[in-house]
Formats: sequence, structure tokens, C-alpha cells
Amino acid sequence: MTRRPRRSARALFTATLLLSEAMVVLFAGLVAYGLRLAPVREIVVGGLVLAVWAVLAGALVRRGTVGYVLGSVLQVALIATGLVVPMMYVVGGLFAVLWLVSLRIGGQIDAERVVREDAEREYEEQHGAGEAATGR
Repeated sequence: MTRRPRRSARALFTATLLLSEAMVVLFAGLVAYGLRLAPVREIVVGGLVLAVWAVLAGALVRRGTVGYVLGSVLQVALIATGLVVPMMYVVGGLFAVLWLVSLRIGGQIDAERVVREDAEREYEEQHGAGEAATGR
């Protein structure tokens, strides 16, 4: 029986969170525009830079540590957007907490998955692959 390559729960959680952040940044830009909190050009450029940064970091978390570093720095930048839209202090803080939870829980899931797969492989080697697949 061939196994599918294992996908990282940490990468899945963090990529999902970063893509969600990209949408929130765009909505925060609309709020800043609607309330006229900054010049339009700054809002558009700043919002697009942060949104592209989030999408890029989300794509890179599956490739290694650079995505995690970009994502971590993005959390600080997202909190700093509270200088323009004060509610972003709260929203950015919540996303930063979710980022830390995603890193921790995703890492735990990945570690537990490795242990489980090793135990399954050992069981299959001892009892034969046919019995493991049928549960007998």
C-alpha cells in the first residue's frame, strides 16, 4: 500500500491564517479609505503591500522557514497598522495570538503524526501489511 506524502499541519494552519490576514488587510484598507484616515495612495499601496506579503508568506510556509519568518514579521506589521486604523491593534493582536497557536498546535500535530506513522510502520512490519489494512 503506497502512502500519500504527509502534509504539515503547521504549514496548513499558518498558510490559512496568512491568507485570511490578506483579506482582513484589504478590508482594513476599505475602512481607512471610508473614514478618510490617510491619503488614498498610501492606503492603496500599504494595503496591497501587506496583502501581497501575507499571500507570499502563506505560499512560502510550505517551502521552509522563510515563510514562517515573513509571517512572524507580518504579525508585527499588522499590529502596527493600528496607527492608521486603531481597531487594527485588536485585530492584529488577535491574529498574532492565532499565529502563535497555529505554530504551536500545528507543530504538536506534526510531531504526533510522525510518532503514529512510525508505530503503524512498525506494526505492519511485525504483523504484515494485510492484517494492518483489514484490522485483524
